[in-house]
Amino acid sequence: MYKNCLKRVIDFLLSLTALIILSPILLIVTLCLMVANKGAGAFFFQERPGLKAKVFKVIKFKSMTDERDADGKLLPDKDRLTKVGKFVRSTSIDELPQLINVLKGDMALIGPRPLRVHYLPLYSEEQMRRHDVRPGITGWAQVHGRNAISWTQKFQYDVWYVDHVSFLLDVKIIFLTIKKVFRREGISKEGMATTVPFDGTN
Repeated sequence: MYKNCLKRVIDFLLSLTALIILSPILLIVTLCLMVANKGAGAFFFQERPGLKAKVFKVIKFKSMTDERDADGKLLPDKDRLTKVGKFVRSTSIDELPQLINVLKGDMALIGPRPLRVHYLPLYSEEQMRRHDVRPGITGWAQVHGRNAISWTQKFQYDVWYVDHVSFLLDVKIIFLTIKKVFRREGISKEGMATTVPFDGTN
């Protein structure tokens, strides 16, 4: 009942309420990023696979500029990450626009994080099961290390969540997420601005 019906209703109501309450903060962050990102805009749109691997466009605050080297290639993430962007990312504010994705039904508040589309062919049959539920703004893997753990561990946590979805588990993940945000834990892989790309083995 919860997984197939109530979860979606609760997600819609909570995300709508959160967007209304947080709208002043969202506006201020948008204006700050428009300046800090040097004309690159405040929002980031990217195709991600959702429920049953159906592709949608995820919305996030853009934490990096679009600066390029002499050959026209984007500079490394760590060189494009602005001070404002670093703060937005470390506090997880960059994830807030995904509340719009939740309203639309592309995502849930809690679930496996939506990853890059080009990772799809690299998943094992077991790892593909992460798409049996809507992806989430936060999830079981995020409260167990986020970007600081290996891809193998992330997928194990994601599949475990798919098999154990419940109201009480989602409430637990929300509280653990709040704890992680305040402690700013697991934001990046050691030595990197975010994490290493998934190559099917790591």
